[in-house]
Amino acid sequence: MLKKDIRQKYKSLRAQLTQEQLEEQSFEIAQRLLELNIWNKTYFHLYLSIDSQKEVCTEPLLNILFAKNKEVILPKSDFNSFEMSHLLLTENTRIQKNKYGIPEPLDGIEVPLAKIEVVFVPLLAFDTMGNRVGYGKGFYDRFLKKTTALKIGLSIFESEAQIKDVLPEDVSLDYCVTPLKTYQF
Repeated sequence: MLKKDIRQKYKSLRAQLTQEQLEEQSFEIAQRLLELNIWNKTYFHLYLSIDSQKEVCTEPLLNILFAKNKEVILPKSDFNSFEMSHLLLTENTRIQKNKYGIPEPLDGIEVPLAKIEVVFVPLLAFDTMGNRVGYGKGFYDRFLKKTTALKIGLSIFESEAQIKDVLPEDVSLDYCVTPLKTYQF
C-alpha cells in the first residue's frame, strides 16, 4: 500500500476504537515493552499521546519509566523548521497542548542528542521491514537521522506487508511493539 492509503486506513481504524479498548491495548504494549532488553539504559525519549488522534497512550509507559528511575525526554515541535527540541521531563515541567493538540513541555532543559539511548516512536502504521508511516511532516525522520538511539515504534495494530513508497529519508525502526507481538527488524 501507499502511505496516503495507509494513513487513511489507520486513521479510520483508530477512530473506531473505544477509549477503553485504547487504554487496554496501550497497557498491553507497556507490559510487552518490559520484555525488551532496554532497561539498562538511562535516557528515554517519549512522546505524549495526542488524545484526539487516539495514539497509543504513553501514560502506562511513562509510569514504568518513572518507577525504574529513568530520565525521560519529551519532544517539542517547531512547525517553522519541522525540527524538534528534546527537553528533560522534571517535576517542574509544565505541559501544554500546542495549536495542533500535541502535548508538549513549555520549556525546560534541552538534552543533547548524543545522550538519548531509546526513542519511543509514534506512528500510524508500519510494515514487516520496519518502515513506518507517520503523519507526513517528517519530524521524527529528521530527528532519527541524527541519533544512534534504539528506535521502538508503538502500534495498536499489527504490521502491513509492505509500504510501497518508502523514501531514502525515511528512517526505519529497530523494533515495533503491538499488544500481541514484538517485531524486531
